[in-house]
Amino acid sequence: MALYRDQAVVLRTHKLGEADRIITLFTREHGRIKAIAKGVRRTKSRFGARLEPASYVDLQLYTGRTFDTITQAEAIENYGDALSSDYQNWTVASAILEAAERFTQAEHEPALQQYLLVVGSLKALAEKKYDPSLILDAYLLRSLSVAGYAPSLTICSRCDAPGPHKFFSLQGGGSVCATCKPSASATPSEATLSLMSDLLTGNWESAMESELRNRGEASGLIAAYLQWHLERGLRSLPLVERINRG
Repeated sequence: MALYRDQAVVLRTHKLGEADRIITLFTREHGRIKAIAKGVRRTKSRFGARLEPASYVDLQLYTGRTFDTITQAEAIENYGDALSSDYQNWTVASAILEAAERFTQAEHEPALQQYLLVVGSLKALAEKKYDPSLILDAYLLRSLSVAGYAPSLTICSRCDAPGPHKFFSLQGGGSVCATCKPSASATPSEATLSLMSDLLTGNWESAMESELRNRGEASGLIAAYLQWHLERGLRSLPLVERINRG
């Protein structure tokens, strides 16, 4: 039995048998893994609420043939408690957790940059540092960038002509000039593309000064761009969009 320790964010859980759960974890050193938490559904479980979605924990596990098994779990930060009291924050957090699992398709493959993006985004949400929808869009853009899909926002993605440009193409990789634009290109405002650039680069002071219409347009472009590259959208995003409209 090989024991190891790691830090992790709980992405999701589902029931196993009468008292156990399979916990999907995004770990710092081992990437995404699935592990069994035995007895976690019992009232007097030694794990308490430390293995709920959005929990940030220090774990001890031992390796198994199919699933590893969690033997110890200590809370680093229980972001789930802080976020669950605010419906918008929890909905955004759920979208981040879902996206994190999609961006890490292979198990047991370290993905430190993606991991740090998840931890940082949950921390920003829990501390209510910025508008939740902006935190989500910044997370999605940066995760796309880490995965190699960063949209071009300041130059033409086809010919490198300096922008700003009037057109945005999903299949073209972002901003495109009038010469290179495919027929199905969108025409976002310059302020929207500027906001997306601010979110990608971490210019929060400028991003927080953006207008609501530009935030909505940016969110729509980011969701469509994400769906283009992941081949299907996130289940959580329509709910986030409804909350933002409400």
